[in-house]
Amino acid sequence: MSPRHPPASDVSLTHPDRLYWPDEGVTKQALADYYAAVWPFIAPYVVNRPLALLRLPDGIKSHQRFFQKHAWKGMNPHIEEIADPEDADGEKLLRIADFNGLVALVQSAVLEIHPWGVTTDNWEKPDMITMDLDPGEDVAWGAVITAALELKARLEAGGLAAFVKTSGGKGLHVVTPLAPKAGWAEVKDFAHSLAESMSADAPDKYLATATKAKRGGHIYIDYLRNGRGNTAVAAYSTRARSGAPVSMPLDWSELNEVSGPAAFTLGNVPQRLETQPRDPWGNFFDAAVPLE
Repeated sequence: MSPRHPPASDVSLTHPDRLYWPDEGVTKQALADYYAAVWPFIAPYVVNRPLALLRLPDGIKSHQRFFQKHAWKGMNPHIEEIADPEDADGEKLLRIADFNGLVALVQSAVLEIHPWGVTTDNWEKPDMITMDLDPGEDVAWGAVITAALELKARLEAGGLAAFVKTSGGKGLHVVTPLAPKAGWAEVKDFAHSLAESMSADAPDKYLATATKAKRGGHIYIDYLRNGRGNTAVAAYSTRARSGAPVSMPLDWSELNEVSGPAAFTLGNVPQRLETQPRDPWGNFFDAAVPLE
């Protein structure tokens, strides 16, 4: 599923050999090359959306980490500033419009891209629901897979589609495309009720609240990604973690073959792109229906 003609960019990379992931030898240029390879697949999840960005100018070994929702000094002009319609006089938010914008993020040392679940064409109507399965330290990976399959079954029973990706961190994300009809409150309430129902049915396995004292042996079903202004890491985004992991979309049929949440990295994704016959999320937005 690798594109035959990677896109060109007008953005110049300064210090392209700067190491963003030193132990893995991943440079600024390598990150730009990765995003060129996945551009057709990542674009729908990062273009024309409000973005929160994790910037690490000196790479993941540095203590300099900036989680930015607003502009910074010297920001590349291909990263756009946009006003939030709900806060027209407040600080402007960030957006990219094209591949130049994505390369500008690389130039700016953005190692994680966290979009809202909405486009800037329709700010108040989310087009996806993200359920983040966040396991406690002592929870087996197989239990996270089981939780994802349970979420899938519940979503599909309600007439909704369900897609899955590794988080690149500790767990899995189950993501549902929506026809943008329902508002933020309705979408968040639905996600909350879904998490609560799973917790009520299996309180020994699942939590719907982020109570640290109770996290041991449980999977926290984080529904809070679905509030206005909240974000989740984008499909195909890298993570600023050891190993250079990627939040990788999967086909449900391959989930049991995945070794863990950080199984896909900048080191092995190129081979996956070459050998995978299709994008497992290729029909994501085609599967969208309104939240009833």
